[in-house]
Amino acid sequence: MKATVLSGGVGGARFLRGVTAVMDPANVAIIGNVGDDIEVLGLHVSPDLDSVLYALAGVADEERGWGRADETWNALASAGELDGEAWFRLGDRDIGLHLVRTELLRSGMRLSEVTARLSRSLGLTCTLIPATDDPLRTFVETAAGTFAFQEWFVARGHRDEVDAVHYTGAHHAGAAAGAIEAIEEAGVIVIAPSNPYVSIGPILAVERIRAALERRRVPCIAVSPLIGGRAVKGPADRMLLRLAGGTGPAEIAGCYPGLIDALVIDEADAPAEIPGVRTVVTRTLMSDEGARRRLAHAVLDAAAAVA
Repeated sequence: MKATVLSGGVGGARFLRGVTAVMDPANVAIIGNVGDDIEVLGLHVSPDLDSVLYALAGVADEERGWGRADETWNALASAGELDGEAWFRLGDRDIGLHLVRTELLRSGMRLSEVTARLSRSLGLTCTLIPATDDPLRTFVETAAGTFAFQEWFVARGHRDEVDAVHYTGAHHAGAAAGAIEAIEEAGVIVIAPSNPYVSIGPILAVERIRAALERRRVPCIAVSPLIGGRAVKGPADRMLLRLAGGTGPAEIAGCYPGLIDALVIDEADAPAEIPGVRTVVTRTLMSDEGARRRLAHAVLDAAAAVA
């Protein structure tokens, strides 16, 4: 069986480690969020794609939750001494990847082509596809103003409550090569435990991707990013409370109307009844390799139950 996973953020990357541990990675396709992409010091950075690359290559920094392990920070420190941008943390090893990506993009390659090349170089056998090759960026509206995602999330420490989210460029964004095929050829589609608004929302904002999910003939299973109504990390719970009116399973499912057949939730959020959506209760905290595998098995079992 083939699986296609929509993923963004650290939670998505960790979940994918479980999926590729219980399935043949060659049968796993990942459609990644690019709404977070940013240019820093002239370099094209794709944070969510990189989180997947580093996690599945086994080089991610598990303690920080982002970036590469065994990182050093000399280049960024030097840039700061020269009054260059230093607010967005780029380690020396990380910069090496961004240098290669930026050079390849400037040579005329599409982001999907570059991502495939980086995946091969890091030894991945799954297929990682950006949602789109076209410019698509997430902006959040707050009482303090409208900010590009990384400015709000990193520079401002996501302290501002979000009143609305929009995706600039989405109307003209086409699905990247291979994305629609990955959905149409899958035996199961999974929405990873990622922030519905800023990690999965930009993917679904690509009209052809949403349309492909709407006409799917196979199960689509979402995994809740919350435990006991709280985010393990990040602002997903605050955003759901403000934008959806709550942090329960019903509010999470409401972010994916007509797109999911089942929602996997944590024991702390049970019981839950959602019209038209089956709820599957398990432990969703991905504390170690065994927990990631158990969650992946639970998702695949849920898909088999609703097929």
